[in-house]
Amino acid sequence: MFDIGFWELLLIAIVGLLVLGPERLPSAIRGFQRALSGIRQYSQKVQSELDNELRIKELHEHLKQAESQDLENLSPELQRSLVELRNAAADVQRPYSKAKPETDNKPKTDTDKGAE
Repeated sequence: MFDIGFWELLLIAIVGLLVLGPERLPSAIRGFQRALSGIRQYSQKVQSELDNELRIKELHEHLKQAESQDLENLSPELQRSLVELRNAAADVQRPYSKAKPETDNKPKTDTDKGAE
């Protein structure tokens, strides 16, 4: 990770021994190790969350592509019913105060014509 050789590590240990003294050096090393392991765990956690989010986004895009391909290859009858379903969904999403009252002027579908 840091590419520190033996001589650099020895120099750091000598400077630490001179600055902190033999009493506080072991506890300082343990504290540094704990902090370093906490940073590693945090970075691994962030990396795994990012990987999961990217995977979810990729799966969502693949699902959209598959849906769009399947919806383009529908028969005319299924396309009409899909349009009706979309219109019904749009009507449900509108607030009730803005909804238009139903009238008998709607175009009749094949099922309505058979009922007459």
